Parts: sequence; C-alpha cells; structure tokens
Amino acid sequence: MSASDDPRRVHFQSPESLVDQLDAIADLLGTDRTDLLVEAIREYIEETAHSDQFQELVAQRYYDDELDFETVKRLVDPETAQRFRLLKADLDGEPHDLAAPEETDIYNGDRRSVSPEASDESADQR
Repeated sequence: MSASDDPRRVHFQSPESLVDQLDAIADLLGTDRTDLLVEAIREYIEETAHSDQFQELVAQRYYDDELDFETVKRLVDPETAQRFRLLKADLDGEPHDLAAPEETDIYNGDRRSVSPEASDESADQR
C-alpha cells in the first residue's frame, strides 16, 4: 500500500435513513459500512473523471490558471492531463517540449538537411 493509499479517518454527517439502508446492505453482503462507502466513492470518482462535462470544467479552470498541472493529473487520466498541458502550451504560445522518438527512425535512415539560405534561393528562382 503506497503512502497515498493509507487509510485516513473522515467524519461526516448523513441522514439517518441513508445510514440505516447502508448498514442493511452491508449486513446482507457480509461487509461493513466503510467498505461500501469507499467503493461508492471510487465509482463516483471514476464516473465523474470520465464525464465530458467534468473534463471541460477541469480544462477551463486549468487554461484560466485556476488549477495547476499536478491537480489536473489527480482529477483526470494521465493521457487527458497531458493533452490539456499541450493545448495550454498552444494557447499560451509556448514552444512544445516534445522529445523525438528514440527507438523509431521515422526517416528510415534517409535524413536530409535544409538550410534557410537554400530555401530563400529556391523561392527567388520561382
């Protein structure tokens, strides 16, 4: 269990009828109230994190600098967080910091260089 998965005591109030219903379900399933609550919270977070409306809210708050990237990574899946980061860099006009693939030769060994001067000369000849 990682440090972030260590149990943390949380106290909250709930209508008595919900607690009674939760306890009855826990008894029926042979588990306890805490396990049911933790599972319900996990399911809610999973469902919420994948909803378009929630992702749009996270993106808007991130683009408006109301959320930092570390918070975004905790709210949405890593691929979505990375996409938001790249789009924000685009919106901010920042250059992308993308490393070239190390294991793939996209040129199949046929690399050519173009100098700016050569490009200018060919444009003049047109």
